[in-house]
Amino acid sequence: MREILPYGAWKSPVSAADAAAAGGGPDWVEWSFGEVWWAESRPTENGRVALVRAAPDGKPVDVLSAEWNVRNRLHEYGGRPWTRLSATQVVFTNWDDQRVYVAEVGGTPRPVSPEPQRRHGLRYGDLMPGQDGEVWCVQETVTGDLPTDIRRDLVALGADKPRVLGASHHFMTGPKISPDGTKAAWIGWDHPNMPWDGNELCVADVLADGTFGPHRVLAGGPREAVCQVEWEDAGHVLALTDPDGWWNLFRIGLDGSSRNLAPGEAEIGGALWRVGPRWFAALGSGRFAVLRSGSLAILDERSGTVTDVDTDLTAWRSDLTVGNGVVYSAAGSPTLETAVVGLDLSRGEVTAYTSQESPVDPAYLPIPQERVFPGPDGRDVPAYVYPPTSPDHAAPDGERPPYVVFAHGGPTSRFGAVLNLDIAFFTSRGIGVVAVNYGGSTGYGRAFRERLTEQWGVVDVQDCAAVAEALAAEGTADADRLAIQGGSAGGWTSAASMTSTRTYRCAVILYPVLDLSGWTSSGGETHDFESRYIEGLVGRLPEHADRYRDRSPAYHVDKLVGPVLLLQGLEDQVCPPEQANRFVASLAGTGVPHAYLTFEGEQHGFRRADSLITSLHAAVSFYGQVFGFVPPDVPVLELRS
Repeated sequence: MREILPYGAWKSPVSAADAAAAGGGPDWVEWSFGEVWWAESRPTENGRVALVRAAPDGKPVDVLSAEWNVRNRLHEYGGRPWTRLSATQVVFTNWDDQRVYVAEVGGTPRPVSPEPQRRHGLRYGDLMPGQDGEVWCVQETVTGDLPTDIRRDLVALGADKPRVLGASHHFMTGPKISPDGTKAAWIGWDHPNMPWDGNELCVADVLADGTFGPHRVLAGGPREAVCQVEWEDAGHVLALTDPDGWWNLFRIGLDGSSRNLAPGEAEIGGALWRVGPRWFAALGSGRFAVLRSGSLAILDERSGTVTDVDTDLTAWRSDLTVGNGVVYSAAGSPTLETAVVGLDLSRGEVTAYTSQESPVDPAYLPIPQERVFPGPDGRDVPAYVYPPTSPDHAAPDGERPPYVVFAHGGPTSRFGAVLNLDIAFFTSRGIGVVAVNYGGSTGYGRAFRERLTEQWGVVDVQDCAAVAEALAAEGTADADRLAIQGGSAGGWTSAASMTSTRTYRCAVILYPVLDLSGWTSSGGETHDFESRYIEGLVGRLPEHADRYRDRSPAYHVDKLVGPVLLLQGLEDQVCPPEQANRFVASLAGTGVPHAYLTFEGEQHGFRRADSLITSLHAAVSFYGQVFGFVPPDVPVLELRS
């Protein structure tokens, strides 16, 4: 029989430690020389990224010792951090010094990139095999003291010093060599575009001296964005691009020919926040494994169709790779941990190389309800609703649960239906969650993404509020106990919501943007990759200076409608702590209850288990104090006024 307790006061076996441990997981999966390899984030090891392979018996084995952290700072969000040059030789980037290392499997790594004159003064990413045992990649060179003082080149690393292959744009993906070794292909773009706004697919001849000749543009443009390119043969590339408003798969010839292999309003692709993801992989005979808005499907060019694959794994990461008819990637579902898996398409059998068992009883895991809510101006707003879920507890008759709106980062990103123990940490305690894919999110075509053009701080705020208010109006949520929470761009949306609407009682704001004028190339408070992102999201300066100030929460602390909790990493280069520091200082003496927690050693997005645990405990204690319940077994967060 269920114990009757108020929402939020339920006891739960889903611990913050469970959620923190699940916050890592596999990444950068690759079928390589007959083996499955991947990188793996480990919160319990101070957030380091390990390099792992599947042994012949299928069990995971670490390739490198614990001193190595296989990450890089390319564009600050990172690029593909490892590749194999042979069956015995691996190359990888190391976080501490940002250098590239080569190692014989089982041997001691040695650097193949020079030691920079300043810390992290040279950075590398999107590693892939080149010619004659070299690794080709993107090199970032820090040229000055400003965050935007960065130069990028395509380089080859080998026995000698780095060799510059060429450069076409301010931002580039790593070059991929053609099957006959005579050409290279990559994607490039320049400010003020972000890679999902518009970019160019470049091809150049590999000259006799090993450098690149002048490049030609095969696809892309001011409002066309290529997100993946692979060589099919010496005369053709396969590319995901969106000339018709949807990322579709094209075969593009070096002679200028182009063919959409399966035209349709299906989003096969995603935003290039990191360099090196793969949303498609060739299966042969005109068939391709593809990700359609995160779900695995098969594209058949002969019939021009895209057909979903029937599997319990509903959320696949953009790491598709194929070997011997088996599709490999990281995948999960609302009740299965994201794991490295291989799907044998001929047999329909799935092999998991890492555990897919949840550390908690599935009875405590909420099953998301995929819904579409009416938004302002007739807009549809997709969202995933996670109701309070516990086999042990029920609320008193007539009580409606508190709900927290989750606003994703990016903002050009999205939520998917995958196991999220951060959400289960709340729902198993009686706090509902709704994850909103507001206008600007990926997965719904270019027109949906461009809803946010010059409307950041308006459309995102309105869409989240519309969902929250709809849940309250239908009786799913308590209208007096609504909150909003998000990190990075989601932190912006949360803070902007608290200063421009009256929908919420409180907000949890993680590593946010709070002052638009500082988050520009001239303001100097963000990194090069996003330093002009704001021009598309809000408008250009100086003509839209009033818009920058009017929307920035930093200038409207007096309009806060309720308490706020801010969480900030002190080594964050994307949303530096200066903005959060100023915002919190301005709260002093206002009477607004608030708390501010900072985390040493954390960059943009928390990786360490202790940081993740502290954040979850702080959030649920904060909600309890605002909404009037006492969460059991959680330290009390001290609030100031």
